[in-house]
Amino acid sequence: MKKRNVKALLSPILVVISIAIGSVVAQNQPKIAPSTSQIFELKDNDRVVFLGNSLFENEFQYGYLELALTTRWPGHNVTFRNLGWTGDNVWGEARSTFTNPPTPYEHLIQQITKAQPTVVFVAYGGVEAQEGEVGLPRFRDGLSKLLDKIDSLGAKSILLSPIPVKYEDVTANVEKRNANLAVYASAIEKLAAERGKMFIDIYKPIEEMSKKTTILENGVHLNEAGYYYLAEVLEKNLGLDPQPKAVSIAVTKDNVEAVATAKMLDADVKNGMLKFTAEERFLPLPFPTNNPSIPTKGQIIRVTGLKKGFYTLTADNQHVITASEKKWAEGVEITQGPSFNQVSKLREMILKKNEQFFFQYRPLNRTYILGFRSYEQGRHAKGLEDQSLIIKWLEGQIALQSAPKPIVYQLAPVK
Repeated sequence: MKKRNVKALLSPILVVISIAIGSVVAQNQPKIAPSTSQIFELKDNDRVVFLGNSLFENEFQYGYLELALTTRWPGHNVTFRNLGWTGDNVWGEARSTFTNPPTPYEHLIQQITKAQPTVVFVAYGGVEAQEGEVGLPRFRDGLSKLLDKIDSLGAKSILLSPIPVKYEDVTANVEKRNANLAVYASAIEKLAAERGKMFIDIYKPIEEMSKKTTILENGVHLNEAGYYYLAEVLEKNLGLDPQPKAVSIAVTKDNVEAVATAKMLDADVKNGMLKFTAEERFLPLPFPTNNPSIPTKGQIIRVTGLKKGFYTLTADNQHVITASEKKWAEGVEITQGPSFNQVSKLREMILKKNEQFFFQYRPLNRTYILGFRSYEQGRHAKGLEDQSLIIKWLEGQIALQSAPKPIVYQLAPVK
């Protein structure tokens, strides 16, 4: 009887203790980084910052990452600022060309703060990995401090891994360097999980693609095709399908039916002529010119039931492509036309805007304009400020031109 009473008395106590222990354990469990399959979204007035080393600075030449995000939210007033700096680490030491004060690190923090970000893509580790595992504690400490700063600004952080290197020179000890890069990538992923941040592994995708085609130059930096592919990797990991929905049209003996994303405007079944529009939610990325072997993601147009022969597709009366009825039934990828013309002009505006910003926040003669010798040329500081007007105007034009325009397609047999 006594034993049953003791057991009955202890049961609720054990439950309370169990709950308390469970609560403590739960509090000490590392936070898991949000799944990269979740939908990423930009809102009006968001300010996106690319922060890191040459991975981002070299993007100034191509504009693929900004272009990919701009076209996904057409018409939104989203501001992009690229603060990438070749050779930089989490302590901002590559910015040592600046005179003290501020220190290079203080200058890095000032730049982040001035950008007023709401979203920050953080890409470090490539430079620090050269120190090997012995440098991991310092790297982790510096990255944590950066994330603290970004958090204090109320911005969301998205962490990227470094990318692998691929030297032809056998003396470069590529295996060891890549092993260290993989270690740092793992450390970034772990820190992201602990802090509940999104982490995107770009090391493995770049490694795999570099085995198939040339996307690295000098064994270290991405080329144009590399940045095109990197944009696709980011889109996928942000939950954005990098390829537009396919257009499907079925031609029968007496009728034409738009199966998916197309709207028929006119059809002459007897003569094999079709006129239609296609749903285009976002503009396509212009394909890289230096690597035709890189996989592309153009819109697929599929037309079944055509009579034997060749058919030409035009878009707003502009020739796009000619293919056989067999190819049209399989699906033809669209790689040129009005949308590509539009997005190429949009890309040019993004590159011009970024060029203006680059020379505004990194003037070649900074010491004489803003530094300790500003008494000599400090009058030019207003010129740097005035560049903001040009940048703002270009950003307005980018927002206006980022939405797809209606296109009328026509498919007709070649005579």
